[in-house]
Amino acid sequence: MSPRMGLDLQKIVQTSIEIADEDGVHAVTMANLAKRLNIRSPSLYNHIEGLPALRNELALHGLRQLYSAMETNLSQSSLQNPVIALGKAYIRFARLHPGLYEATLHASDNQLPEIQKAGNKIIEITLKVLESYHLDKDTALHTVRGLRSILHGFVSLEQNNGFGITLDLDDSLDYILITFLKGIQ
Repeated sequence: MSPRMGLDLQKIVQTSIEIADEDGVHAVTMANLAKRLNIRSPSLYNHIEGLPALRNELALHGLRQLYSAMETNLSQSSLQNPVIALGKAYIRFARLHPGLYEATLHASDNQLPEIQKAGNKIIEITLKVLESYHLDKDTALHTVRGLRSILHGFVSLEQNNGFGITLDLDDSLDYILITFLKGIQ
């Protein structure tokens, strides 16, 4: 069977991102994707091997987009502390693309070299902004894990309406990041 005209992997991934951002990453199925594209499910297999491969593509795309958002915010930020700039970019990305963000956590095979490379770029940019704290290698990596835990926890609570008190969320994020940085110093 020949591939459908106008349908390619990029279109499949973009449509999957739309489904994920609207309904969550678990709503991305071959059946839902085919329905959205107005094709039969078997036609998708001309472009992608199946749902596990699609989840890998989403994770890879999400990691690359997250890195790009972090890098862009660092270069354009007027904030004095680059760690806060990275944190704000991370949160902004998750707010704009909740399903794609979720997909970064759900690769079918996070050992694929491309996925590892994309994830490592995020670690590297974070380590770079932490250089001014003069941390040894292990402490810096623990700090990256701590920062990621804070940011992911914040995203998770926000996306699940876990912040019920009427305090500004961005003010809370600033407070949390500043407190974290004071702990590093």
